[in-house]
Amino acid sequence: MTSLKTITELPPMKLIGISARTNNTAEMNLATAKIGTTIQKYGEIAAKLENDKKLTKTYCIYTEYESDFTGEYTYFIGYEIPASGEVSVEFQVLTIPAQKYIKFTTGPGSMPQVCIDMWQKIWAMKPQELGGERAYLADFEVYDERASDPQHTILDIMIGVK
Repeated sequence: MTSLKTITELPPMKLIGISARTNNTAEMNLATAKIGTTIQKYGEIAAKLENDKKLTKTYCIYTEYESDFTGEYTYFIGYEIPASGEVSVEFQVLTIPAQKYIKFTTGPGSMPQVCIDMWQKIWAMKPQELGGERAYLADFEVYDERASDPQHTILDIMIGVK
């Protein structure tokens, strides 16, 4: 799997979706993993919303870090809305602050392995390899039309840096 890395700055983003508190150790065990069930629940709720038919991007955010990637964090899945957008009672709101990011674009691969492989590479990187020291405010994956084929998924992973 090849990847492309670029530096970018993004303005604040307002998202609506659902979340779960977890950690990477729990996610390695099917009995304790929460991300998969959160994704499934989000899909069921989002399918009921009429405006969801126009969505072209889904964001999977890792935020509210206890420490670093080895500690607890909040996993949030949702989509971006205008800052003044209304929120369905079934969803939570998350605002990501403006931040500098290192953007990794994966090569095509099968899900979820393409995502897992990229995260493992990121976790192994020293700050100088990454492009800066991680901020642990918000990191996220972007799923757009390039992720529509689960056997040939391309996605962006945005890592917030100081």
